[in-house]
Amino acid sequence: MLPREKLQALARRFREVESLLCTADVLADPARSRKLQEEHAATAPLVARLAELDEVEAAAASAREALGDPELRELAEAELKQAEARREALGAELRLLLLPRDPRDRRNVIVEVRGGEGGEEGCLFAADLFRMLARYAETNRWKVEVLSTSESSSGGYKELVALVSGHEVYSKLRFEGGVHRVQRVPATEAQGRVHTSTASIIVMPEADDVEVELDERDLEFHIAASGGPGGQGVNTTNSAVQVHHKPSGLIVKCQDERSQLKNTAKALKILKSRLLEIERERQEAAQAKERKGMVQTAERSQKIRTYNFPQNRVTDHRIGLTLHKLDRVIDGDLEELVTALRTHHQAELLEREGLGAA
Repeated sequence: MLPREKLQALARRFREVESLLCTADVLADPARSRKLQEEHAATAPLVARLAELDEVEAAAASAREALGDPELRELAEAELKQAEARREALGAELRLLLLPRDPRDRRNVIVEVRGGEGGEEGCLFAADLFRMLARYAETNRWKVEVLSTSESSSGGYKELVALVSGHEVYSKLRFEGGVHRVQRVPATEAQGRVHTSTASIIVMPEADDVEVELDERDLEFHIAASGGPGGQGVNTTNSAVQVHHKPSGLIVKCQDERSQLKNTAKALKILKSRLLEIERERQEAAQAKERKGMVQTAERSQKIRTYNFPQNRVTDHRIGLTLHKLDRVIDGDLEELVTALRTHHQAELLEREGLGAA
């Protein structure tokens, strides 16, 4: 059942906010005005659906009254059926709109991809996963900025850290965090045998400066010449930056830019996001271990998804979904998986909030 009283209260608050936005006091206070505009925009879809629901229920009541008229009965039955179907759909939409919104959903994210079991093949698979995420980002018109890389001898990634920015990035990429397993014949396998390897993805919401304050006394900086690929200019300048956060023991290194200043800024961005994630984990552990998705080690027992190349099959073990289009998924066609995972997550939230359909 829909919580009518709660919906009506939200509608009254919406009208109140609408009135406040026109007052001189609010217009003279940009911060308060912006906050009220955000509240108004967030509630507007719910109020619109509620108004439509009232219209649909009035139409259904009129159709029921007309059922007693033999000349109108057939038309009334059709209108009633249509109204009831729309009412059910609106009810489902309203229940979703009533769910508490995760403030992280609109955030940009820091993505860390690491090779796991399988040696070089695990590192090559990590590179495949990053390309998959980068191509999915392209379809969503998101920006991907590589912050740090550590390449393997085969051209894969021991570790890659990137910032993905755009519209509601975290809400979609949050479900990619975990251990991914691949089953395929490596390029170096002479006997044609299928090998199993893993790589892990960690997805962290980007930290705002106001959320994570760093005390300079807690930071230890080390500067060195950059190593690895990147051109003559990178290799001959002391631009690589390593930041050690003494209270947590976290160490972040960036060397992708020629500028020491840019590498420092990138390292601090990664450090803040990692510290924010640690704090989030601590809070969620205290709330009955809600956190399930993020992992720190690539163990097969923790896998969330398997990519079977010989059978062109990808299986997400969290929701039991199997798709026979691995070639398209690994090329960035993730929307079907993402939609299914978000729908499953929303169903769990609805159950938890007591908003399931009657």
